[in-house]
Amino acid sequence: MTAKRVLVAYGSRHGATAGIADEIGRTLREDGFDAVVLPADTVTDVSGYQGVVLGGALYAGRWNGKARRCARRNAEQLREKPLWLFSSGPVDDSAEQHDIPPVHGVARRMKNLGAREHVTFGGAVTGDTAGSIARSMVRHGKGGDFRNPARIQAWAHHIGTELDSGS
Repeated sequence: MTAKRVLVAYGSRHGATAGIADEIGRTLREDGFDAVVLPADTVTDVSGYQGVVLGGALYAGRWNGKARRCARRNAEQLREKPLWLFSSGPVDDSAEQHDIPPVHGVARRMKNLGAREHVTFGGAVTGDTAGSIARSMVRHGKGGDFRNPARIQAWAHHIGTELDSGS
C-alpha cells in the first residue's frame, strides 16, 4: 500500500509562510504521508495528490497573490479533492489567543473551492525579513516570530486524521 500524496503549497514573499508549510509537510511525513512542499507559483497540476493544503501570507488584509493565482489556476481539480487553507499574518499573539476568521477573499475561495477549513497562524517579522517596513517594525520593537510549531503540528495531525478516515 502506498502513502497518500499530499501537496502543501504556499505563497510567501519573505518566508514566514514557507516555514509554516515546511512544518505541515514534515508533520504529515512523520504521520506516514508522502507530503510535497512547493511554492504556490510553481504548482500547475494537483491531479496527482489525494489532498492539498494551500497557504498564503496576509498583508494589508489580502492573501498572497501567488496563493490566489494557484487557487484560480487549479480550481477545477481542487474542487474534487480534500482541501485545507491557511494564512500567516498577525505579527502578534492574536492567532494564539483566539481563532481568526479568514479574510474576505480567502473566505470566498473557501466557499468556491469547497475547502474543509481555514486556520490563521501567527506570522513573523524579524531582523532577517527584507523590506523597509519590516526593518522599521523590528526597530520599533513590533516584530517577532509568532508562529507556534505545536499549533501547526496539531493542525497537520488533524489533516492527516481526516485523510486517513476518508471523510
